[in-house]
Amino acid sequence: MAEPQRGDASGGSDHGTNLGTRRKGAAAKHAMAAAEAASTSPPCGACKFLRRKCISGCIFAPHFGSDQGAARFAAVHKVFGASNVSKLLLHIPVNRRHEAVVTISYEAQARLSDPVYGCVSTILALQQQSHSNKTYFQVTSLQGELSMVQNQLINSRLAYANVLHHHQCTQQHHHHHHNQPNMINVSLLQQPAYSNNNSSASTNNNLVNMNTFNNNNNHSGF
Repeated sequence: MAEPQRGDASGGSDHGTNLGTRRKGAAAKHAMAAAEAASTSPPCGACKFLRRKCISGCIFAPHFGSDQGAARFAAVHKVFGASNVSKLLLHIPVNRRHEAVVTISYEAQARLSDPVYGCVSTILALQQQSHSNKTYFQVTSLQGELSMVQNQLINSRLAYANVLHHHQCTQQHHHHHHNQPNMINVSLLQQPAYSNNNSSASTNNNLVNMNTFNNNNNHSGF
């Protein structure tokens, strides 16, 4: 009776050993699959530029893609250094890291273009452009006001010319109307002269007739 019990005990231990081995094998396969998946995925632009293996949880991977991230990270690494940027991103909250990376990349590109001023030169250029635009708008506004004043001056001159013309026409009409009674008076004054001439002529005729009558009476014996 003791021998079967020993056999059962040995069989149970073998079963437990086999189960543990299977579990270890499954974990190893899962780790190998994860490693293969990580090895097959392309590295980020930063790791590609640094020529290192891109591990899981790489701090540069969300911000520097595998396509154009290497060119962007090259400027950042040249100006600031990869270790300094990684330390800086670790002290920034995750939701603000993208904005920080954009700012760092822009500043790196500006430093490569202008090593002395960097992005300050761009800010000064934008301020001058804004000032120029403001000056342009002021000049345009003044030109508009000048055009408006010139139009008002032209309209005032036209209105004054119309009033002057109307005044001259009124004076001419009044002068013409005032001269018409004088012409009538002259004609009236000239009319008695013609009547006087006619009366004098009739008087002369009467004188002739009286002389004739007197002469006839003298001849008749009076």
